Amino acid sequence: MLVFAEVARFGSLAGAAQALGWTQPAVAQHVRRLERDTGCTLVVRTSRGVTLTEAGHSLAAHAEAITARLRAARADLSALTDLRAGRVRLSAFPSACATFVPAAIALLWERAPGLDVRLTEAEPDEARRLLAAGDADLAVTFDYDNVPDASTQTARIKLFDDTMLLVVPPAHRLAARSDIDLAAATDQRWIAGCPRCRAHLTAAAAGCGFLPDIRHSTDDYVVTQTLVAAGLGIALLPALALEAARDPRVETVELHRHTPRRVSLTSPPDIPPSPATRALTSALVEITAPRRMRTLPG
Repeated sequence: MLVFAEVARFGSLAGAAQALGWTQPAVAQHVRRLERDTGCTLVVRTSRGVTLTEAGHSLAAHAEAITARLRAARADLSALTDLRAGRVRLSAFPSACATFVPAAIALLWERAPGLDVRLTEAEPDEARRLLAAGDADLAVTFDYDNVPDASTQTARIKLFDDTMLLVVPPAHRLAARSDIDLAAATDQRWIAGCPRCRAHLTAAAAGCGFLPDIRHSTDDYVVTQTLVAAGLGIALLPALALEAARDPRVETVELHRHTPRRVSLTSPPDIPPSPATRALTSALVEITAPRRMRTLPG
């Protein structure tokens, strides 16, 4: 059809061949094949080139429309490849949304203002469900070495390690100490977070020989710190959460050899990333580079 559109435009096989970069016999062969397929005579050869028959004029109108649609398709694909257009849907857990994720999106928009970036706040398990359902293209998630991860149907890029800190009231007996073992808090009341965070606390405590006395549960780090400040318990929080919202009424204590949580980019393993998804991945990796440097040994 594209070849025939050029024949109709130039009114000659030679002109179409030159425009397409083909030989004239090759163009003639395509026209004959099209005539066989349609069962109609499309052109009449004359001394000055070719003249379209009535059937040829009818088909030429469709050929022009098809050519226009193909040009539009090429333009759309070019816009996606060049990041002048495209959509990427990101999900991220709350403290990531409150710290580095907005900066990464802003960096991406600075480089590619035509992209449509959508952000949904979601804890890791929900984020993985969004990926599996095709409702997200990329997710910022976290996991712990001591908490089994049932989800294996994802591809991951590690961004950085997020240090875990003990959060206590200022007057607490552990507030003035540093680099302590979690076993020093054996007799304490605890405030736990999301199911994954709660599982990490329980596993870490078990590794130190005790079962934490969990009295309160909340996914909200602000609420957690308020409860700690009121003396209702202590908590184990990631540094990222405290960076997002730090209550001046609490103190943090570093733990000796406590495994950090791992912050990663997660994506479906069997779906090639779009140009927009690759660009957002690059922006997130770039924005979190200083955090990786802070967690390097030595």
